Amino acid sequence: MSKSRMPMYLGVAAIGGAGYYLYGAGGNAKAAEKKFESDMDRASGKIRSKLPGETPDAEKNLKGYGQEAGAKIDKAFADADKEAAKIRKDAEAYAKDTKAEALKAVDKFDRKVEEGASKAKSGISGWFGGSSK
Repeated sequence: MSKSRMPMYLGVAAIGGAGYYLYGAGGNAKAAEKKFESDMDRASGKIRSKLPGETPDAEKNLKGYGQEAGAKIDKAFADADKEAAKIRKDAEAYAKDTKAEALKAVDKFDRKVEEGASKAKSGISGWFGGSSK
């Protein structure tokens, strides 16, 4: 069964780092600790300078990005609304056309049924000697 070796690697790195600072300080633990803190402050400062919002005009830049993003979102919503209205209009027209075609088909069917019924009525009336109208 395979175990994770990450804890071992982290331990070796920590021991190696402590050894580096102790060696550089000539074995003096206080001097090694001060050097470590100094290096961490310098690294932290470098990282902070790279983060957005740390430059003097960062607020202005962020506002510009926010306004630009808001405008893009508003435009996307407006375009979607226009497209939805167009689709709705097309669907209503299609439904209206389909309804008209269906009513035509029903009327045509009704006429055929009525013609067939009148023929059948006249045929049956002829069998019994009745008059057909």
